Amino acid sequence: MDFWIYMEIMYEIKPDVVIEIGTLKGGHTLALAHILDNIGKGRVIGLDINHDEVPLTVKKHPRIQLITGDACQSFSKVKSLIKQGEIVLIIEDSSHTYENTLNVLRTYNSLVSKGSYFIVEDSIIHHGLDFPGKFLSGGPYEAIEVFTKENNNFVIDRAKERFVITWNPKGYLRKVN
Repeated sequence: MDFWIYMEIMYEIKPDVVIEIGTLKGGHTLALAHILDNIGKGRVIGLDINHDEVPLTVKKHPRIQLITGDACQSFSKVKSLIKQGEIVLIIEDSSHTYENTLNVLRTYNSLVSKGSYFIVEDSIIHHGLDFPGKFLSGGPYEAIEVFTKENNNFVIDRAKERFVITWNPKGYLRKVN
């Protein structure tokens, strides 16, 4: 259901740039590029610490540019790829730890266009779905709560959870200022 919401958001705002932080094997990246193909504009900047398992189909898609490395350390490179006035949507889908998610939110929020979204995936961790190990200290949900308390430029858009089934509770952050 979340991907349906992504399609609606992308059709509504018609982004010039979708930044996907955490591409893994590139399937979601390619799907985002196909949505942009149908809209007729835009490109995807995909970031991950390793792109070795990303198929050539993804790597060669004309709307996709992959950046390998830590997302926060790559911020200046990503920022340099965005032109003045471009509409930017960001999807955070990297390690899902509290610390990393909050760091990504704090680092990248300035790139999101007013009226667009910073989507944080998998905030269901510890909030309906238990994960062992590295998630013991909290996850994306807690990072979202801290971030929205300290940054009044974003509001949690619960209307994007209208299908009830979501992996991203409180994860649709709309930029209002």
